[in-house]
Amino acid sequence: MAALLRSARLLKFSPSGLLQIAGTKRTGPPLGRLYSGSVCGGRSGVCFRQISPVSDNASSRVWPYAVGCVRSYAVATEHKDDVSTAVQSKQAQQFDWALKKLDSSVRRTGRITKTMLLRIFHDISRAGYPSANQALLLLRSCGSLLPEVPLMERTELAHRVWKKMQELGVQYDVSHYNALLKVYLQNEFKFSPTDFLAKMEAANIQPNRVTYQRLIAAYCESGDIEGASTILGFMKSKDLPITEAVFSSLVTGHARAGDIESAKNILPVMRGAGIEPSPDTYVSLLNVYAERGDWDAMKQTLEAADAAECNLMDRDLMQVIFSLAKSGNEKYIPHVAERFRHERGFIPDAMNLCLNLVTQGKVDSSFLILKIFPSLQSDGSSDSMNLGNFFLRHCITMETPPEKIVQFCKELQEGNMHSAPLSFALFCALDARKTGIALGLMKLYKEQGLPLRPHFFWPLLAPLVKENNTAGVVDMLKNMQELGVSVDIDTLSTYFTPVFPSPEAAEEALKDTGITMDSGAFLRLEIRSLASNDLAKLYTTLSDPSFPPVDLTLFRNSLIAGFKKSSDVESMVKITQLLFKDERFCKETWSPSGSASFLLYNLIDSMSAAEASAQEEKLRKFFNQLRAVHIMIPFNIYRGIRNLLESYQVPQLIKEVLLLVDRTDKVLSDSETSESPFSHATTRLAALEATLTKLNEEGKALGFVLKQAFQVLSQEEDLERALELKRQYEDKMTVASYATLINLCCRHNNAEEALNLKREMCRKDSSVVLNTSKYITLVKTLFLNDKIEEAVDILKEMKEKEVVFKDTHTTSLFHVLNAVAHHCSTSAVQRLQDTIFTSGLVKPTANLCSPVITSYLESKDLSGALAAAEECQKRYNLLPRIHDITTALIEKGDTELLQKAMDMVSHSLGEMAMLYELFFAFLQTGRYREAQKIIETPGLRAKPGRMQWFADKCISNHQMEPLEKMVEMTVKLFECDRDQMYGYILRFCKETNNWQKADATWTKMQEENVIPREKTLRLLAEILKDNGQEVPFDVPESWFKQPAAPQRGKPDSAPAPAAVKSGSDYQIPLLSLCKKGKANEAYGLLMEADVKGVVLAATVYDHVVRCLLANGSIDDAMTVVDLAKSRVADFKMSAIASNLFIITCSAKGQPRDGLEKLKAIIELDQVPSRISVTRLVQSLGVHGDVSGIQEVEEVVKKLGPHLNLSSMVITNNIALAHIKNGDVDSAVELLEGIYTSPKSTHPSMSFVFRKVMEDGHDQALDKLSAMAERLANHFACYRPASDLFLQLLDMDKVEDAKFMLARVNALAEQKQVLLSFVSKKTQNPGEIGKINNLLSLIPDFVEKEVLYPYLMKCHVLDVNLTAAKALYEQMKSEGMVVDELSLKRLAGLYHKAGETPPFSEPPESFKFYADKLKEKFANAKQTSEE
Repeated sequence: MAALLRSARLLKFSPSGLLQIAGTKRTGPPLGRLYSGSVCGGRSGVCFRQISPVSDNASSRVWPYAVGCVRSYAVATEHKDDVSTAVQSKQAQQFDWALKKLDSSVRRTGRITKTMLLRIFHDISRAGYPSANQALLLLRSCGSLLPEVPLMERTELAHRVWKKMQELGVQYDVSHYNALLKVYLQNEFKFSPTDFLAKMEAANIQPNRVTYQRLIAAYCESGDIEGASTILGFMKSKDLPITEAVFSSLVTGHARAGDIESAKNILPVMRGAGIEPSPDTYVSLLNVYAERGDWDAMKQTLEAADAAECNLMDRDLMQVIFSLAKSGNEKYIPHVAERFRHERGFIPDAMNLCLNLVTQGKVDSSFLILKIFPSLQSDGSSDSMNLGNFFLRHCITMETPPEKIVQFCKELQEGNMHSAPLSFALFCALDARKTGIALGLMKLYKEQGLPLRPHFFWPLLAPLVKENNTAGVVDMLKNMQELGVSVDIDTLSTYFTPVFPSPEAAEEALKDTGITMDSGAFLRLEIRSLASNDLAKLYTTLSDPSFPPVDLTLFRNSLIAGFKKSSDVESMVKITQLLFKDERFCKETWSPSGSASFLLYNLIDSMSAAEASAQEEKLRKFFNQLRAVHIMIPFNIYRGIRNLLESYQVPQLIKEVLLLVDRTDKVLSDSETSESPFSHATTRLAALEATLTKLNEEGKALGFVLKQAFQVLSQEEDLERALELKRQYEDKMTVASYATLINLCCRHNNAEEALNLKREMCRKDSSVVLNTSKYITLVKTLFLNDKIEEAVDILKEMKEKEVVFKDTHTTSLFHVLNAVAHHCSTSAVQRLQDTIFTSGLVKPTANLCSPVITSYLESKDLSGALAAAEECQKRYNLLPRIHDITTALIEKGDTELLQKAMDMVSHSLGEMAMLYELFFAFLQTGRYREAQKIIETPGLRAKPGRMQWFADKCISNHQMEPLEKMVEMTVKLFECDRDQMYGYILRFCKETNNWQKADATWTKMQEENVIPREKTLRLLAEILKDNGQEVPFDVPESWFKQPAAPQRGKPDSAPAPAAVKSGSDYQIPLLSLCKKGKANEAYGLLMEADVKGVVLAATVYDHVVRCLLANGSIDDAMTVVDLAKSRVADFKMSAIASNLFIITCSAKGQPRDGLEKLKAIIELDQVPSRISVTRLVQSLGVHGDVSGIQEVEEVVKKLGPHLNLSSMVITNNIALAHIKNGDVDSAVELLEGIYTSPKSTHPSMSFVFRKVMEDGHDQALDKLSAMAERLANHFACYRPASDLFLQLLDMDKVEDAKFMLARVNALAEQKQVLLSFVSKKTQNPGEIGKINNLLSLIPDFVEKEVLYPYLMKCHVLDVNLTAAKALYEQMKSEGMVVDELSLKRLAGLYHKAGETPPFSEPPESFKFYADKLKEKFANAKQTSEE
């Protein structure tokens, strides 16, 4: 092919000759063969058609730069190393994670970030065994999904991915080359199609239809009609279908070649070829007119599209706007924008358009689009007031001039589109370390009268300090002075003095540069230095009456560090006494004694156990001297110190501290667990009859033995013998015997005998109540035998005797109603339904209402069916079988009733549900043109559940055409999962063994640029392999191997008799599916087994129930429970299944159902799990159900210590429920009471803060924040404030956390809580940023010996060898002895990167060194005590 293209350079093709497409049948092939998508395929976000200037030399198609790229990146590997199944399984899991993350981002925003893509790329590369599908995912992500990245950078990234994946052994197939072609087109990258094909041939990769289509597009982008014609001729020779994508490319190609008339003539040629132009073709024509600035021609084209009922969606119009902006014809953008319909996906698509325009340097056009955002015209909600953030941030990234940014900010604020645009722009500039832009914005910021703060400059100073750039730091301080910002103590100590050898040198440098500074700044620095090194001199300085006021918090940590390394106890006592009395050293809101008391707590808290033991005598002397000078501390401070000393194993000091206060406290707790079993047994009929005879002769009671005999006869279905036995012992019959015999009569459809037995039983004892299931069976039998009045009487009796109905009984009632609908008149069904509902036996459901509709539909009475549905809607707000009614009305052509039905659906379920109902009904009846119009309705979004329902319906009914049409029509539907849609077709192909359709589906997926999940690839590969076809991609392996299917016989061979499967044949696959979490497949297989009469073990049913509940399918799970009860005697849900039921109900917003299940578990003497009770309480809290939580609390109290549930689970969720109900004051009162109680252990309320912040409940957050500050300042209770502070950090609200710390300085002293936060964040990768944020606010809250191992663990979890190396070098430079556990972790990181550690790797296991560290600390404590 490549040689053919080279020789074709000398050939000349006329446009008319090009358009004569030989080899295509204008009337023969169906539309599906001719049309398979546009050149852009399925676009996520805004996928722009590629536009580039016409080449000066159109005949030359050799671009040296591109050829080099192709040579480097177009060679596929021949072999791939074998990888173990375990490694491949792990890779599959990682790929699923990556796919979900990218897919989620594309669904929400229509784009991905470069950071996210690079992270996934590095993760896949580091793992070492990437699959072909992972490589495909990465390649396809390097194009239009990166609107914030310049075009050339995108292409370089694609080349980097290609090369790296190739080095790691990925076998490239045609889909990878097609993906690379697509990226080239999206990134407007010029390359040689000839050489590209040559490299494919060299790699033994055969091009397919998609390859040729994209090569034609590449030629047409440069206006090379000659090259496009050559490929087109080759496609004709291979009888490949000429799709609309090719025609759309030719429109562009003729226009780029300067032949606009030929471009216009493409549309009639398409119609002549049997292809009706779609929106993609019209958009191609509009784009070429946009490039020429021909607005009149654009208007005519838009009118032609409207006349052809070809609706252009918003994203189509955005492509035209992009072409107008790039070609400098921005003046026409408002005219095109007027046609926007603001569909549901408008916002993310418009955002991507803005980002693309900014990336291309068209910021004015981008801002014009921003101003027409519909949400920005709202009335000032917090969200709508900041929707320009993405635009400002990207302008900063692309280094737009500050003056331009300020102009945009001014317009945004004047138009009420952003509350503080300039502040946000400055934040972005600082965050991106754009020094020039940031300083420029600061100048304009100040000119507008806005305040500048010293901390604004910290992000710019930080990298300078890291580089030890003294000149840069000094220059930045000069900039601060020029902008009128004074240098404060924190800026000096953190960012200025560290780059100088001494404070004196720093002060001298400051004077030399002429920077003015707060006169007390260096004095405060001096105080910190004295506190660390000379306590006696510090006391002399502080006690001088002329010494200015200084807040203790400015030098508290230095004072503590100085005392710990000093033996001057007397000076420390004097300093403490001074701080207790002198108001110069405390804040206005604090008393001197309160502030100084906290110094003592911080002193003990800052020590490790070893330090406390080593300095025990010094501390005892210190406390005794404090008592001698009459220093007293609050009880809360004593309690905190006592707890610390107990944890340090230094209880001897507690009595010394106790002498400073007059209170003590104790807290006790304990917990236990227990459980209990049960059992039962049966006997055979012969033995029972002998026993009955003997007991009867002896005149003894027969009730129990007689009941057992009836049960055995019932199992053997021997009704005649049972009735004979009943006549023999009629006077000895018990209620249980009657119940068993009645049930047996019902199974044999002997309604007369069953009714007589029931009456006889009631004559003996009218208060007798049958089992609910037996009542339902009796009602069914009576109805099916036309004893309607008797059945109604039974139902009324059930109501009078208050028979309890459960979910399983409701399902049984449905089956009764359905059976009656098929065998009795409509009036009988209606009578039964009305009696059930009016008596209040069960609540109406769509299932229970549907049999009445079924009866009408079977009798072809559509008006009656619709009337019955309408009655259900009015009475119960339900619409049973509305799809079947709609389908029947469409088939009949009754438009009047159809309109009435749709009005009813719209009123009851909403307009979107009505549209989907029409869409599926039109598909079902073959009205595809009408279905297309419905799915193109502006604002319509994908409904995965409804689509899966219709797909399952098509598959079960073997209807391929409507399924295909649904997949085809939803290509542009907002938030439509295309892999899932094509997966439905492949499932159908698997069931029908249609490999040709599966192969065509794979081609369409490539055209649409769909990224398949691994399960999709495995399914497709299985179809192809079963039919002896070659699999054109690398098949991902699964840890679970299905048994090999028997080979299919030849078509003319006689079919082999089917083997009858036993329970064991189903048990292993069912348990395996449950283990893999494939709930739907397990449910289907179980139903198949049941249809074939296979009875499984109780454990199998229970496992399927658990799997369904874990998948959230409550109804299906309850169906399986009903099935199991009818097949297995005494079947009961296991404790695990019951707990899963509670958890699932809680997750699906049905906490009351979960609460009833919890009560049922308790009645069965089972102990619920702690997680199920916790989830239930949380769900009740979210729904504001205070009484429900209190009921759970009572249940928990009855269980005693068995559950071991934290009391704060109840308290926090009751508080949250109060907040949900708008009663914030009650929540505050409840929580405040907990923390001010004398016996309070100060538990965590972080859960409440997190939920309130996630819900955006500002009023509640303000009141809870005020409570936390009040507890901290007035009661020295810092846990709530600490929880709020750490929650703010955890949600990346660093500025809010900083202000919180400024208001409650004591937070910096909560070492244990802060260290616990650090420890928690080291459990998961990607959390080191939050630890760094904490350290930036409180840099010295813990010793480096404690902190650095945590940081090393973070770097290892993040697989960040560079950062780990830097930390290791830092530890060595600071003279620290690196612990063996950190060395072991670091060595493992070196090995992963293929490098040799520069130290001897500790030889033992991680656990060994962890235990060794614990033993080391224990020995240190013991030595200090001795």
